[in-house]
Amino acid sequence: MSRVSALLTAVLLGGSLQAVGADDVTQFRAVYKELVETNTTLSAGDCTLAAQRMAARLKSAGFPETDLHLFTAPDHPREGGLVAIYPGRDPKLKGILLLAHIDVVEAKREDWTRDPFTLVEENGNFYARGAFDDKAEAAIWVDTLMRLRQQNVHPRRTLKLALTCGEETAGAFNGAQWLTEHQRDLIDAAFAINEGAMGELDAAGKRTVLEVQAGEKFPQNYRLEVTNPGGHSSRPLKDNAIYRLARALERVAAYEFPAQFTEGSRAYFEAMAKIEAARGEGQIAGAMNALLKDPPDPQAIALVSAKDPTWNATLRTTCVATMLDAGHATNALPQRARANINCRIFPGVTAEAVRAQLEEVVADPQVKVTLLETRGPTPPPPPLTPQIMGPVEKLAAQFWPGVPVVPILQPGATDGEFTNAVGIPTYGIEPVFAGPDLGHIHGLNEYLSVQSLLEGRDFLYRLVRLYADAP
Repeated sequence: MSRVSALLTAVLLGGSLQAVGADDVTQFRAVYKELVETNTTLSAGDCTLAAQRMAARLKSAGFPETDLHLFTAPDHPREGGLVAIYPGRDPKLKGILLLAHIDVVEAKREDWTRDPFTLVEENGNFYARGAFDDKAEAAIWVDTLMRLRQQNVHPRRTLKLALTCGEETAGAFNGAQWLTEHQRDLIDAAFAINEGAMGELDAAGKRTVLEVQAGEKFPQNYRLEVTNPGGHSSRPLKDNAIYRLARALERVAAYEFPAQFTEGSRAYFEAMAKIEAARGEGQIAGAMNALLKDPPDPQAIALVSAKDPTWNATLRTTCVATMLDAGHATNALPQRARANINCRIFPGVTAEAVRAQLEEVVADPQVKVTLLETRGPTPPPPPLTPQIMGPVEKLAAQFWPGVPVVPILQPGATDGEFTNAVGIPTYGIEPVFAGPDLGHIHGLNEYLSVQSLLEGRDFLYRLVRLYADAP
């Protein structure tokens, strides 16, 4: 039996794909390394170059140029992306979109232990900016299409890969948004798989849950601003712009938006209640069950919210001060004081409703509350269906027996907001596991376990095969 035949047999029988040949893993490592080591920060990087390099990889695997669509906006030459098409054998069926962003958060070499733009394998981990977010999944998608082409696999449904720029920076050119507005037909799909969820490890490194994102909160910035005539600092006045702003911020800090639920977040707490009970955390498990009642128990909500910031963020809209700007001279009373409030808004709640609530909380007509630039649309969460969840649950039971698959409402934001908004249901599925520090995503010395990345690669390959061959 040939290597390819053996591989296909393993897929059909539901067997393990952990060992598929050293050359196969070497190819993936090369793709991952090249992508990670291509700087794609907004300040000094080049997403267009990264997209071109990934297109060259796909072309080397046999993709014709007609199925590789590089795109750039004229006024953003370094923020381009790539759409690659792998045709299915049934043109009547809608395809599947494999979505990943290739831009990364800024990283300063002087702050890092290692060069953030050199992939380092050390202590069983990969270290680099983007090693996790989101070049791990981007590299997996490129590798998946290369493997399918090299193995001459003909899936029932067409697969579409979209590598885009601009996800990490609010207000920057966003490739996913551009595609939905200018190349909607090119990325049209029955559904999309994206980042936004992962596997959780406890403090001891034990796998606890595998998440599937079904919906996300919406990021929105607001400005709190106080203006004042000012004056000489030798003659202090009670009406001080900084003090007035400080009192407003204290009120915002003390306020909690009401708890709310989506289908995904309700399922998440139902599952977590069972997990916490199994851990011996009966009080927390009981509180999770109580907050799901109609009406929910306020004391249970308070207990769960205080226990874990992620649980709190999953339950409600949250707003937090992130930046301050005040005064114009050390010897003058401030004429202006500003603060940025970053909110993560629960699905179904409008940005204007949150602005009005902040204004009510501040309760000071001299503190102006302004809605700043809106990142994008606020679509409803995609439906949780057996067609989406079933294959994930099947593979999770094979890869990690006993680890439950748990839907979540993502407290953060992804490019799924743009694809969901145009009718492409988008789910976060990234089966790599991270501990409580989340692999230092967006922070110093970002890392991802080598084992977890390679397992996640094989999981997603098999998942795509199952989805693509579904009727």
